[in-house]
Amino acid sequence: MPSFGRAPARKGDFRSRNRSPARNFGALPRFVSPASGAIAGWTDDDTESLCIQHRFCHPQGPGFVPERVRCLLESRLQGMLYTPPHPLTHWSVDTQTIVILDFGSQYTQLIARRIREHNVFSVVLPCTAPLSEIQAHKPIGIILSGGPSSVYDADAPAADPAMLAIGVPVLGICYGLQFIVHHLGGKVRSAQKREYGHADVTIEDGTTALFAGLPATLHVWMSHGDEALELPAGFRRTAVTSNALAGIANEQRRIWAVQFHPEVHHTPLGPQLIKNFVFAICGARGDWTPAHFIETTVAAIREKVGTGHVICGLSGGVDSSVAAVLVHKAIGSQLTCIFVNNGVLRKNEFENVQKNLRDKLGLKIVGVDASDRFMQQLAGVTDPETKRKRIGAEFIAVFDDEANRIAQEQGGVDWLVQGTLYPDVIESSSVKGPSQTIKSHHNVGGLPEGMKLKLIEPLRDLFKDEVRRIGRDLGMPEEILGRQPFPGPGLAVRILGEVTPERVALLQEADEVVVSEIKAAGLYSKIWQSFAVLLPVMSVGVMGDQRTYAYTCAVRAVHSEDGMTADWVPLPPEVLKRISSRIVNEVRGINRVVYDITSKPPGTIEWE
Repeated sequence: MPSFGRAPARKGDFRSRNRSPARNFGALPRFVSPASGAIAGWTDDDTESLCIQHRFCHPQGPGFVPERVRCLLESRLQGMLYTPPHPLTHWSVDTQTIVILDFGSQYTQLIARRIREHNVFSVVLPCTAPLSEIQAHKPIGIILSGGPSSVYDADAPAADPAMLAIGVPVLGICYGLQFIVHHLGGKVRSAQKREYGHADVTIEDGTTALFAGLPATLHVWMSHGDEALELPAGFRRTAVTSNALAGIANEQRRIWAVQFHPEVHHTPLGPQLIKNFVFAICGARGDWTPAHFIETTVAAIREKVGTGHVICGLSGGVDSSVAAVLVHKAIGSQLTCIFVNNGVLRKNEFENVQKNLRDKLGLKIVGVDASDRFMQQLAGVTDPETKRKRIGAEFIAVFDDEANRIAQEQGGVDWLVQGTLYPDVIESSSVKGPSQTIKSHHNVGGLPEGMKLKLIEPLRDLFKDEVRRIGRDLGMPEEILGRQPFPGPGLAVRILGEVTPERVALLQEADEVVVSEIKAAGLYSKIWQSFAVLLPVMSVGVMGDQRTYAYTCAVRAVHSEDGMTADWVPLPPEVLKRISSRIVNEVRGINRVVYDITSKPPGTIEWE
């Protein structure tokens, strides 16, 4: 696999001149994570789900960079004005909080989402979090997630059982139930009959508040190979299946637990159980609203930034756009946004994004057309990982140049805005198990050690749907908030084989047809992603009695909730017919259209 070359020094380039502290402003984003070597900050912050998807294909993550390349990139950061890190205070709102301790479950984020659906704030912490950190959130309740381990294993997650005695209500889910039993004097063993999948639970004690309003039999989702054999003193059984215990309670100690997963949609009445815990047991008010979040976050930004200057790398996606508008609401003209044209954006994207955000939202935007530089880096490259690395490295160089220019004009830059979302944070801090840290996320933990720039991450406590709600309350247009995810490397990973200006132009036209027809059919907001892919396959065709020999275009449309799994969308035949007809007739160079009916798994959403 070839490595990318270092961009040559240019006149005026800070890398080619003698540096002095007065001329070095530290105005760089999270480029390379020193711990992992992952490129950080170059991909579209609207595609955290796509980054999650690629971890199954590339165990080291889509932005992984070999050590020798990482050293090359980090060498470009030398000469910066370094100081000890100044992390921004965690952006959380002053409201009631449910703390979720993650024991490695693949469903932990779902627990957080189910709670927030009731306008109650929730935070996910690794189960290894010290008791002081848990108490610092002043929780009104604690939930212990599921997990893949056995509580009696020597390498079971090292959580502090003292959390069970701090006086707030506790709900254990699956492994959480077993943790409670094991650490309070009961006995857990490997089950003779394991339960995975659908099951029926019989409620034996309907007087407990956790089961209030629920029928005597629940259809639930099970995923466990251990069972509680003996309960701790003071606990009683509240629910069972035909094979094992399914629920326990000790109201005096304010502890409840279930062996099934109420957070997944396979447990239809699970949301009611969670609602019972949050409101009837924990006493939540349900007052965590977008308006409350905006008010408190804007005030916090003003206090932290003061008179400092701030830059934000815009992608045109939902997350960076909402983050920029939120910061702009707080500090106005102190914010400068940078939008880079990498040459592989969608048709007219460079102009449209600037127009929308500048004219409709009043943001100060610096547009940088670096398409020629990116095309030079991609010339002759066919390997998808090399494409990603070269695009990431060149983005660093371009943003680097522009940030330093802005810093010189303004007398320095103090802060960097990033559209980090809560799934990014969870992905980068989880414990062992299915939700363990599989990648170092591009938006989390990527600042070089000691960089002067301080981070503003106003959305780091939010999920994607919550970000859209915040955006609507900020008055942002739906054409921005409703955008489908788009990969950071852009069309480069939707062009199989070498990326050339000619192929980019072909795909831009075909993709425009796909998106416009999906919108015309009223399907755009109902689909997770819909796009075109240019294949390195040429075939014979006939047009106007003449032989053609042209490219093949694949159309892809998928349903998904989070990008981790996806099902192909059975588009109506008439929509597919219009898409195919328009592409073949309007896009010279494509004479065949195919439709991708692969779900994920086994495939991925993107082709590269």
